[in-house]
Amino acid sequence: MGVSIFYTIVGAVIGGFITFYFTRKKFEKEIKENPPINEKMIRAMFLQMGRKPSEAQIRQIMKSVNANRK
Repeated sequence: MGVSIFYTIVGAVIGGFITFYFTRKKFEKEIKENPPINEKMIRAMFLQMGRKPSEAQIRQIMKSVNANRK
C-alpha cells in the first residue's frame, strides 16, 4: 500500500516537471516568433489614428512598454 502511494507521488512530480519544461519551451518559442509589440506596430497604430509619429515618440512608447514588461 505505501509503495503504491510513493510511486504515485513520484510519478506526479516527474510528470509535473516534464509538463513544466515543455510548456516553458513552447511559450518561449511563441514569444520569439510573435513578439508582443514592436516599432512597426506602433507606427501603424499612429497612422490609423491619422497622426505621423516622430522617432522620439516611438522610442518613448517602446521604452514605456519595455519598462512595464519587466
